[in-house]
Amino acid sequence: MEPPQQCLLILTLILLSTTTSSTTLDPKQLTALQSLNIPTTTDPCTTSTCDNSSPFRHLLTLNLSNCPPHLQISNTALKSLSSLTSLSILDCPSLPLPHFPPQLSTNLQSFSAINSLTKLSGLFLSHLTNLTSLTISNTTINSTHPSIILYPMKSLSFLAITQAKLNGLFPKHWHINLTHIDLSHNSLFGKIPTSLTRLENLQILNLSSNGITGTIPDSIGDLLALQTLSLSLNSLSGSVPETILAMPELVHLDLGSNQLNGTVPAFISEMRNLKYLNLEYNKFHGVMPFNESTLKRFEVFKIGGNNNLCYNQTTISSKFKLGISPCDKYGLPIPPPPAKDSLSDGSTSRRSSADDDDDDDDGDVKSDPDMNHKGPSKVVLGVAIGLSSIVFLIVFLVLLSKWCG
Repeated sequence: MEPPQQCLLILTLILLSTTTSSTTLDPKQLTALQSLNIPTTTDPCTTSTCDNSSPFRHLLTLNLSNCPPHLQISNTALKSLSSLTSLSILDCPSLPLPHFPPQLSTNLQSFSAINSLTKLSGLFLSHLTNLTSLTISNTTINSTHPSIILYPMKSLSFLAITQAKLNGLFPKHWHINLTHIDLSHNSLFGKIPTSLTRLENLQILNLSSNGITGTIPDSIGDLLALQTLSLSLNSLSGSVPETILAMPELVHLDLGSNQLNGTVPAFISEMRNLKYLNLEYNKFHGVMPFNESTLKRFEVFKIGGNNNLCYNQTTISSKFKLGISPCDKYGLPIPPPPAKDSLSDGSTSRRSSADDDDDDDDGDVKSDPDMNHKGPSKVVLGVAIGLSSIVFLIVFLVLLSKWCG
């Protein structure tokens, strides 16, 4: 006799329940997540990656974000979570740096700390030897040298340490697996080493906002896979190497706010994939070699702030606001005409001065030394003439009376 349909349904649910229970998370890891204020009412493996171990599954990825102010990660919790291969901590600025057990340090392949962790040290990071991806942003790293962090990470392919107050000499040795390097907004100094240009798989290189000096090495052109090169806001000097033309994948070139000199390379117009070009605030001189068709090809083009650079008026119309002057017939920048506001201000100033002079004439005469001299002289002269006339009249009358008597 066949069981009723309802019984079959109940049996199926029981079997599903049994199957589900065999894949639930390790109870120790559930307790660890609860200590981190992470909800466990639903199976964490539905929102995070877990392995397929039995009878209990184990977490492989964990994302902590917007931590409460007084949260701390206990050593017990971290030991329970040693199966993690990826750990991301976002917006937990008051979270104290935890102590990673050796197994967790070894298992981690990806580690991120963005606006998180206090007292993060380079020594702590150097223990994460099997990382393939490291992201630190807006988080201070206490380290005397970036090589302390990077040298042990021989499998690293993605590196982003930005706004971390990282200081010291720019590393000279790099692991060949790197495809992404972003060390922007730090305090690194020194020259760009040629060893960096041997990373044949490198696609992103961002070293902007540091204290890097010297020239851009000619071997930069060996980075054939490079798509983004940003060296802005450093102290680089010299010319732009022509070897950059050999980088077929380059889309983004930012060399702004350095001390680069010489002429703007004409070969840049041959780089058909280039969409972003920033050469502003350097020491370039001469005639800018690009025409309108080249400029229209760029999505972003910045070249202002080069005072000795000018553009050809016959090939570029004034509708392009380039931030540099047009050239005269000798290829020199034409000085800009005085601004209308300046003329207006000057006229107003001159009129005001004239008005002030008129006010002086109509007002207190003591303010004019010449007038102080002329006014009293006329009065004295009039008095003297009057007195002289009176004396003459008296003498005349006296003489007349004697003559008549």
